[in-house]
Amino acid sequence: MALRLIEMVLTEEDSEEVLELLKDYKVLEHRQIRLSDGQVLVRILLEAEQSEAVLDLLEKRYADAEGNRVVILAVEATLPRPEPESAATPEQPLTEEKQPERIRREELYEDIKNGATCSPVYLTMVVLSTIVAAVGLYHNSVTIIIGAMVIAPHLGPNVALALATTLGDLPLARDAFKTNLSGIATTTVLSVIIGTLVSVDPTLSEVALRTRVGLDDIVLALASGCAGALAFTIGTSTTLIGVAVAVALLPPLVTFGLLLGGGHPALAMGALALFLVNLISVNLAGVVTFLVQGIHPATWWEKDQAEKATNTALRLWVALLAALVVLILLF
Repeated sequence: MALRLIEMVLTEEDSEEVLELLKDYKVLEHRQIRLSDGQVLVRILLEAEQSEAVLDLLEKRYADAEGNRVVILAVEATLPRPEPESAATPEQPLTEEKQPERIRREELYEDIKNGATCSPVYLTMVVLSTIVAAVGLYHNSVTIIIGAMVIAPHLGPNVALALATTLGDLPLARDAFKTNLSGIATTTVLSVIIGTLVSVDPTLSEVALRTRVGLDDIVLALASGCAGALAFTIGTSTTLIGVAVAVALLPPLVTFGLLLGGGHPALAMGALALFLVNLISVNLAGVVTFLVQGIHPATWWEKDQAEKATNTALRLWVALLAALVVLILLF
């Protein structure tokens, strides 16, 4: 059970009503510490699934006061351990609405936004993963290709783009799109250069496998996108999930560049089609997963904007995926 510690400094007058505000929530511990300047440090320990509702309430009540800042801390452990939750209590009947099993959207946003940054480190990781993947394809080595996918940082910008779509956050979407495009362009250019310098045999199994698109590839990309978004929402490690997303994106794109640079344009188009189908599927699955997890802005006017952006994006992704699948089946 993931726990969160919420800390907030309030005036003594405001702090007196906090306990009343929290009466309908499953708070594991609530303490108030009087500070030397007459203010009160409020500390609330609760399950991560409860944090969004509690923070929304605190934000609505105290956000307008100058100097107020809420700090959210992840709790590794606490002693004594929290008691297991019973099936029902008089205060929390079975009919109570169940809280979503995820971290708060602001915490999710902070975790994801860094992945949308086009930094020198990100581009360096893209370059390194591209070189390793190219070597793996050249030697027809699954082991080396898997090593490239461990390095590849493709999860971050794609999940950030899906979250930006869900929240209607244009600045985050702009950063995620720019980072994604920079990574794709870097991988493509470097792969083409390697392909012109080193002749890659298109009949090698690892290369030929990525020049065709099948329904299993679409299923893989959809599952990877769902897993990537879900891993962020529950606050778990995204390392292995990042590998799954890289499976769908990195090898086909590197294959496209190698074949294009090596003078095999027809086969290169097959690899490009696979990459585009996977890219669309990952983002589509990410948006749907965030929606199912109940990720949305806090205010009604932001929700309206986000709903319009999400509906437009979903229609666009579905239309593009359908068009690509039709073209693949026809040709």
